[in-house]
Amino acid sequence: MKKIYLPSKRGTCLRKNGSRELIISINQKVLKDIFLINGTSFITEKILPSDLIIKAKNHYMIINNRKEAIEIRYSQDASKHEIIYDPYKYEHSKKINLKPEILKKIYNIPEGYIDTLPKWYSFKFTYPEYNLIFIRPELGISIQTHEYRNEFWEILNGYPIVMNGNFVHYFVNKGTKFQNQINRYHSVINPNHAPNDFIILKESWTGRFDEKDIKRVFNPNHYE
Repeated sequence: MKKIYLPSKRGTCLRKNGSRELIISINQKVLKDIFLINGTSFITEKILPSDLIIKAKNHYMIINNRKEAIEIRYSQDASKHEIIYDPYKYEHSKKINLKPEILKKIYNIPEGYIDTLPKWYSFKFTYPEYNLIFIRPELGISIQTHEYRNEFWEILNGYPIVMNGNFVHYFVNKGTKFQNQINRYHSVINPNHAPNDFIILKESWTGRFDEKDIKRVFNPNHYE
């Protein structure tokens, strides 16, 4: 079996399995703080041996939330499987925050925004009643929860991968809507490769909106 060591607070690539069933082996004693994507399931607790069987053509990813590295064994060479998302592809590149002028050249940005939040991997325009969030190709936002608000997302552009509670939705169509309930995990990944092919989502909410009300359980962009 092929094996890797996954450091603390790191994840593997999100891959698509090949034409044969893949079996992943992880010591049962360390599964408590492991997150697993297996197809359309996002499993965050009580991982069973059967959960570690990846069917042919299914997507899979492992996130190590433990304080120490873990050993992962694969029944076949996972490096030959298609990478859909590499969370660390740009980890060591120079980080330059996006500017609104760049997005305005590509997209029709509505007037009336009252604030912005620039990051190197995403950009947010804040309006009185909603946000417009742009996510760069080959990047994603952290897997996170909120304690004081429910969020409502509508996909406006880009065919993203959306994590919503314990489900993963792949290559979502424009117009699809999601509700991210309080204390439920959620994230968006942009699997597109073209430089200007941003994911755009419209975000509204109920409850108290506060940028500090974010618990990031997987933060590959190292945003604080």
